[in-house]
Amino acid sequence: MILLGAFSFSTVPSTASVCPSLPQRSRISLHKPLLYPKPSNFASLVINGHGRICELFDLHQDQVPYEVAWAWQKEIVRDKKAQIENEGDCTDTLIILQHPSVYTLGTSSTEENLKFDLKNAPFHIHRTERGGEVTYHGPGQLVMYPIINLRRHKMDLHWYLRTLEEVVIRVLSSTFSIQASRLEGLTGVWVGNEKLAAIGIRVSHWITYHGLALNVATDLSPFKWIIPCGIRDRQVGSIKGLLREVKPCIGHGTTDLHCLDDANLIHITHKSLIEEFSNAFQLEYLNKTISVPMLYERKQSSLTNET
Repeated sequence: MILLGAFSFSTVPSTASVCPSLPQRSRISLHKPLLYPKPSNFASLVINGHGRICELFDLHQDQVPYEVAWAWQKEIVRDKKAQIENEGDCTDTLIILQHPSVYTLGTSSTEENLKFDLKNAPFHIHRTERGGEVTYHGPGQLVMYPIINLRRHKMDLHWYLRTLEEVVIRVLSSTFSIQASRLEGLTGVWVGNEKLAAIGIRVSHWITYHGLALNVATDLSPFKWIIPCGIRDRQVGSIKGLLREVKPCIGHGTTDLHCLDDANLIHITHKSLIEEFSNAFQLEYLNKTISVPMLYERKQSSLTNET
């Protein structure tokens, strides 16, 4: 399923020749050691000497309510449109965070893919302007919201979706030796029959928002209350689940990735996501800070201005 808001396509070009899907049991390769990624100085990272500036808001340890992050994204998009109108270009922005448990529905969502009564939902529900069907966000899942001007990258939504997928595929391979793939006709990143990353975007005047969600140490049980992305014959997985499946953690006091607690597993994954994203889009990060209380204030201010 393609999750597109402002644009939609009826078919997706085949990617099987680039990255064919793997048999279900050939999911994790342990031919190379599992190593911690080396820390990077993201504030001064330049790719090939010509990095484009990208503001980085790293809130990966925080659980930001979905509606707060959603309002923040739309505010940034408005600012970038104004900046382009006044200056002819704008900086890019990347937000990485977690959400408290929530279900989000795209513009094509139907109640047929919900296994509960909307009046008695297990978690909050938000119908968004992104395309596509229902999905779940929650603690232990890393969410990346790239808000970038595709005019300065490539004005091709298929290229953008495939590049987001490639970021996750590289993270899984380089950091965890998990060999992930694309599946023809479906957007996202898969390991065998399990979907680890969902991608849903909206593009307005070639400025992107919404983004991707990667299950790291996510409790997968809330997915049982929905048909994720409207796909009935496949499952949802997580990095933690795959690591424990191939090599259960028995002892303590080890640095083996299989035995990391959730917080450290999330931290390592977020470092790799940021680095692979900068490589894929050739970006130089400018670290920015903001607190969750400040985001609440901005959301309230935005609502006041709209009324």
